[in-house]
Amino acid sequence: MKESLISVQKAVNELMFDEIKGLVFACLDEGIPPLEIIEAGISKGLELVGEQFETGTYFLADLVMAGEVVKEAMPILEEKMDPGAAGQKGKIVLATVEGDIHEIGKNIVGMLLNVNGYEVIDLGVDVSAGKILAAVKETGARLIGLSALLSTMIGGIKEVVDSVVEAGLKDHVKVVIGGACTSEQLKEEMGADGYGETAVQAVKIFDKLSAT
Repeated sequence: MKESLISVQKAVNELMFDEIKGLVFACLDEGIPPLEIIEAGISKGLELVGEQFETGTYFLADLVMAGEVVKEAMPILEEKMDPGAAGQKGKIVLATVEGDIHEIGKNIVGMLLNVNGYEVIDLGVDVSAGKILAAVKETGARLIGLSALLSTMIGGIKEVVDSVVEAGLKDHVKVVIGGACTSEQLKEEMGADGYGETAVQAVKIFDKLSAT
């Protein structure tokens, strides 16, 4: 991996608010594509932050600070990305599951979905299954994206999947999960339809599901 990308990753992981903008610009000056900076630098840095939180090295205040670091970087990268035809691929309801207040990973996915031609209905954080289902019915969205950082919030994913099934929408509405505590195995256990290990991969999964 390029040294400049490692520096971005380190800046996110070590909460280097004052340095992040300059490091992102340095990557762009080297000709590194915005998606690669997000994938290999920012997303990987956030993953490391999540791991440190799980092990007790970082605390809630550190997670919040990591979010602020990423918020400094994302507008720069978003500006450099080609906007897709807004909403032409359909609607996606995005939310961080009930009990979880972490939004940066979800926000990155939302940004990528927007520039890839989706209309994103972002419900925010700590969102109940009932509210998510209501948004699906109200908007006619056929795709749901769920984010969960902590393993203690896995139950929130199951509640959403179950609510979709109970509403008789399983054949029409697909659920994709992502976040530090999620995996392909968890997708199977929860009965979800897709798992995005990274933000870029999540977009590809949504593309695949929207085509079915």
